[in-house]
Amino acid sequence: MVWFFCFGCGQMERIQGQDDTGWRYADSLHRVVFTVDSHTDTPLNFVDEGFDFGEFHSDKDICYDLPKMNVGDIDAVYFGVFVVQKPLTPENMIKARDRAIRLYDSIDKVVERYHDKLVYVTTPGAAYKAEALGKKAIFSGVENGFVIMDQLELIKYFQQRGATYITLCHSLNNQICDSANDTLVFGGLSPFGEKVVKEMNRLGVMIDVSHVSDSSFFDIVKLSKSPVIASHSCSRAICDNPRNLSDEMLLQLKQNGGVVQLCILSDYVKKMPANPERDKAFGDLWNRFNGYKNLPDSMFKVARAEWNRVDKAYPRQLATVKDAVDHIDHMVSVMGIDHVGIGTDFDGGGGLADCRDATELRLITCELVRRGYSAEDIRKIWGGNLMRVLQANLDRAERQ
Repeated sequence: MVWFFCFGCGQMERIQGQDDTGWRYADSLHRVVFTVDSHTDTPLNFVDEGFDFGEFHSDKDICYDLPKMNVGDIDAVYFGVFVVQKPLTPENMIKARDRAIRLYDSIDKVVERYHDKLVYVTTPGAAYKAEALGKKAIFSGVENGFVIMDQLELIKYFQQRGATYITLCHSLNNQICDSANDTLVFGGLSPFGEKVVKEMNRLGVMIDVSHVSDSSFFDIVKLSKSPVIASHSCSRAICDNPRNLSDEMLLQLKQNGGVVQLCILSDYVKKMPANPERDKAFGDLWNRFNGYKNLPDSMFKVARAEWNRVDKAYPRQLATVKDAVDHIDHMVSVMGIDHVGIGTDFDGGGGLADCRDATELRLITCELVRRGYSAEDIRKIWGGNLMRVLQANLDRAERQ
């Protein structure tokens, strides 16, 4: 066992199962590998008054800021533009679109303010160039196709704002497809959803199947001519959750040429013992905020703050880095090393007992080294595979 001091956060981390030589090798490897986190909800913090991405936040509820990226040696991060799913009315669609636009405006302001340290990128080449210049690469993706309303031209608009992927739905069905956490309405893609898939292929925007139902998934991989991604998902064989992907789905995604980015939201990593007090407290919140449906932006901020308060008051038992890497092991065994990556879902619920924010992400590298993954394997997992899929989508769009 060795100890690792987390500069900037004042913590000492115990690294189990690594001698000094093993840890030094893992640490040096993490520093040189181009690391990409494919999904965070960090822009939700940008709309909070007084939040400064350039300052270090000791609060573990803030998973990403610039100092934490530096400490964690994360080279590129995807800022997710997330909107809550609401009933499918024209008014709600307009509100969702407008909220997504405001979130994109907030990302622009952060990147502009720290232009000497951050670069907004949309291609692998630009991201690698940013690293060479000593800057952090900022990608973005839209989480919830609800924001494109019934207007295909909005896909192009959000691509122009920087989106390189769109997560087709979230926790409820929308106009595009059925969700993994809702009852089936379309039995997969809607007729409009089929047009969305074709348009995203045409433009070179990656299709993100995280959150979609099984039937939606199979419709998507059958229809898509470009490789798809799951920007933050896990293996259902390891943790039986409808948000995770079955082995059959993993094999279909391999055949499609895509990639699954490991999500470290603990509920998707490992089934943990029941916590009745916590469940009751969150049930009360659910009732208080009407199931988080139809909340105006002002109440959404209140609900999010209350969620964090209850989360601290009734802490859950979390899965560990070892539990998370079990998913990588399984997915690699099913699909091969070329189809697995990492998308934490930080600032949106992601976090493990021993990996709560960006400063601790090197612990995943350490565990991969401990299990015998090679430097080339780890390079692929930490971003190489995702960059391959992004480039494949862009190349196909250019050939059309």
